[in-house]
Amino acid sequence: MTTGGTMSRRAVVIGGSVAGLLAAAALSRSVDDVIVLERDELPDGPHPRKRIPQARHAHILLPSGRDAIQELLPEADVRQRLLTSGAVEQSMTGMLGFGAQGWYRRWPTVADELLLTCCSRDLLDSVLRDAVLGTTRVAVRRAEALSLLGTAERVTGVRVLADGSEEDLSADLVVDASGRGTRVEPWLDRLGVADIPTDEVDSGLVYASRVFRVPGGAEDFPLTQVEADPAASRPGRSGVLVPIEDGRWLVSLAGTRGGEPTADPEEFTDFALGLRHPLVGQLISGAEPLSEVFLSRSTRNRRREFERAAMPEGLVVLGDAVATYNPVHGQGMSVAALGAQALSRQLQQADVTAAGFARDVQRAAARSVSAAYTVSTSQDQWFPEVVGRAPTLADSLLSRYRGRMARVATTSYSVYAAMRAVVTLQADASSLLRPKLLLATLKGPVMEPLTGPPLTPGESAFVDSMGPVLV
Repeated sequence: MTTGGTMSRRAVVIGGSVAGLLAAAALSRSVDDVIVLERDELPDGPHPRKRIPQARHAHILLPSGRDAIQELLPEADVRQRLLTSGAVEQSMTGMLGFGAQGWYRRWPTVADELLLTCCSRDLLDSVLRDAVLGTTRVAVRRAEALSLLGTAERVTGVRVLADGSEEDLSADLVVDASGRGTRVEPWLDRLGVADIPTDEVDSGLVYASRVFRVPGGAEDFPLTQVEADPAASRPGRSGVLVPIEDGRWLVSLAGTRGGEPTADPEEFTDFALGLRHPLVGQLISGAEPLSEVFLSRSTRNRRREFERAAMPEGLVVLGDAVATYNPVHGQGMSVAALGAQALSRQLQQADVTAAGFARDVQRAAARSVSAAYTVSTSQDQWFPEVVGRAPTLADSLLSRYRGRMARVATTSYSVYAAMRAVVTLQADASSLLRPKLLLATLKGPVMEPLTGPPLTPGESAFVDSMGPVLV
């Protein structure tokens, strides 16, 4: 490929979802020709897409993901576009959270690094598509990737199916961002690349979600979460109520193996009322449902460690194609953004054809993958009948330490903020071993635990108006 006597570069990205669009945005500033392959027709506006069943469930963009997107698309101002379209920013210090160790206090501090972006997945996808396609040279092509071209040493392109015909599309770099349904392992196997190290922890989690109209008087009710208790030796049940655009609540309920929710709308509120605290159930008991109940079983933690494999040059794997997580922590979209950010930063150091370029990107992207995977599996591995690796003695000691720290976090802002920084991928887990945090954890809680949710008078009046809890 030449342009005006100089070599041009082409990158092909497989998948037009969050990871693919952001990877394409990263490439567009350094690569002449960036093509996103998407086998489905992308909707015009915030509408559901095929093959993304998890889109019906609660999605939260973490501060780390928001900042990575800003770096990748500085001219698009995606944050403001989302807010203009109705997305809600929620401070973690102002949300209502019932953790395994009790109710977290609500603190007046509001800082950018503690703001969650809440909206439907359809809205986020739509805003991101418009931002990428409207401010970069990225082109989307309706085609299905069939296989990789090249050898075990270097990938040179993709064989695609478009308009009923197969063709070979050459590329200097291929990015697989095709999601949890990726076929990259059999594709690599055909090239002679096998034995990708893989880890899996499957708690059998089932997600059930439903959209409600926000009742009058609850317009400013915050994000509300009731977490499961991994140490309780029983199935983990949890629920989250997320305020989203257009005056709606998106409520997602989850249960591990033996405690799963169903798709029966008559059982949805009862399940929420039966959580460790009934607050989510109380809030929706008088709310108008706007959708059916959507069920998903695609929730296992599974990680492919491409950074440890003998991968060919010219291929990078990002997003859910690398790892999937228990969605309760809302990390998937932010990990995808951080992976694209790793690609962008490596492009500032080297050309896509440079020796070791893809390997360096894969290793850099693995840092956020490892962080999210550790957060997710460190809880899921304790639930009954979990499938996957068994907890080690080190896991047990760390779990006890984290449990004690979580109890302190219910009464201490500094400890709470430190733990949240790890969960939101803004700090490494090793930061929780700093001397000040170790000392605070050893000392224990600095105040008495709360006996109920820390509601404002207005919130309390609304909850009371829902009537007594009947379980």
